[in-house]
Amino acid sequence: MIEYLPAGNSPVKGENMRVGGRNPDSMREIKIELDSIKHAEGSVLIGVGDTRVMCTCSIEEKVPPFLNNMNQGWVTAEYGMLPRSTTVRSPREAARGKHRAARLRSSV
Repeated sequence: MIEYLPAGNSPVKGENMRVGGRNPDSMREIKIELDSIKHAEGSVLIGVGDTRVMCTCSIEEKVPPFLNNMNQGWVTAEYGMLPRSTTVRSPREAARGKHRAARLRSSV
């Protein structure tokens, strides 16, 4: 049975049990699957309870032009959420003209 809570309510069901049957002081089950994407240089599928996060990495031998000949590297991280990753379906990012929910960059 699935129990839905109105927005703003605590995920605690009664005083002794969370929705889904987990005790308030119990951690969610954690699963880690390495090398889960065949063609990525590195990848991991992380599961914490019902939440899944897919992480991949690629390696390129280049940096942005402003870092040329500076003996530094460059890391770019991107993330996005699929339409049914939450209880209410969200539209696809590409449908709104966005191809990445966020892009994080750093010089290393």
